[in-house]
Amino acid sequence: MIEKDTYKTITAVTDSVLFKDKNSKFFGYAFPVTNQDDVKNYLAHLKKEHHSARHWCYAYQLGTADIAYRVNDDGEPKNTAGMPIYGQIQSYELTNILIVVVRYFGGVKLGVSGLINAYRTATQMALTASKIVEKTIKTHYLIVFEYKNMNTIMRIIKEKKLTITNQKLEMDCQITISVRKNEAEAVFSSFNRLFEIQIKEIQP
Repeated sequence: MIEKDTYKTITAVTDSVLFKDKNSKFFGYAFPVTNQDDVKNYLAHLKKEHHSARHWCYAYQLGTADIAYRVNDDGEPKNTAGMPIYGQIQSYELTNILIVVVRYFGGVKLGVSGLINAYRTATQMALTASKIVEKTIKTHYLIVFEYKNMNTIMRIIKEKKLTITNQKLEMDCQITISVRKNEAEAVFSSFNRLFEIQIKEIQP
């Protein structure tokens, strides 16, 4: 069985959406993120923009192989905000995404079921407004070789239609390539069996 080597995410910040219930306003936002710093920066920005709001509830998921996620009810009753938001991230099968729902309290309590519905609906609206794309998971290799072996290396790169992401071509040459995850093992073998050529996996 071939392991899945694609994932779904969003590529741009989504314009805010608004859900109202009993005078409470729920503004939903979707952000593409790749690390915790991205999450912190977007949250800080929203807290400035909506400084008079009551709650800034959110959920995020990061990664493809090693998944990291977090949910935050930010003062709402336990599991009435963060989990409904995260449930939609899972339902849409998304990663590298942050959803924030900002609430302005309207003076009337919504109850547990009302809150769950409001945060879930605001999240659905934000995701409906987002452009969801499918991306390929890549493995990155650094190939180190002497200039005299250049033709051999380039021939394999051309034959296998590999993407060069970086190169330093001097007496000692270095080329960085990105390979679709499912093809990575075969590509590694093609280079690794060559004499005078080193190949190793690296982080991009």
